[in-house]
Amino acid sequence: MSSWVRYDAKRGTIEPDPGRRSWSGPRDHPVLARRGLLLFLVPLSSMFALVVAAYVMRRQLGDWQPVPLPWQLWLSTALLVGSSLAFERARRAATSTASVDLRPGLLLAALLTVGFLGSQLWAWQVLLDRGYTLAGNPASSFVYLMSGLHALHLVGGLLAWLRARAALGRGEPEKARVVIRLCAVYWHFLLVVWLVLFGVLLLLA
Repeated sequence: MSSWVRYDAKRGTIEPDPGRRSWSGPRDHPVLARRGLLLFLVPLSSMFALVVAAYVMRRQLGDWQPVPLPWQLWLSTALLVGSSLAFERARRAATSTASVDLRPGLLLAALLTVGFLGSQLWAWQVLLDRGYTLAGNPASSFVYLMSGLHALHLVGGLLAWLRARAALGRGEPEKARVVIRLCAVYWHFLLVVWLVLFGVLLLLA
């Protein structure tokens, strides 16, 4: 860092060195990137835990009307499990020292994730057709909230997937490997979150 900042004796501060306009070091550091992701997952875990706690407390009130969950949520669960396994396979390929084509595993993981999102929308449509609207009763509101919040974070993960795919397209396999390993951790985390959310909806409906 001393190569691109300097100490200003008059101000007593550390300031950018005008002789260097940008950081010339490595842009992707696997260890720091992994730590950053893990730090991001801590508040994310707290947020989902608060949603579950709110669900448990709200269902104690008298206006709670249980919502029968459509079978499409089981389908979406299977698709998310497959997506997580596909990312794990891609992660192992990215960790291997052998020259492996990472694109098939990435494509499969993305297709299964899109399938998960599609099945979630299908489940929402079924609930709407049955008369369970977002504002119909607190139970249905929580179903939409919990599944929608989870799906939103998966969409964010797909943006990282696009980054890995773009890196491969530019001929930057090392950068792609870093992103793939991070995506695998993120997908495993979201799989666990969904299993908890789905379990709560099933058992405490």
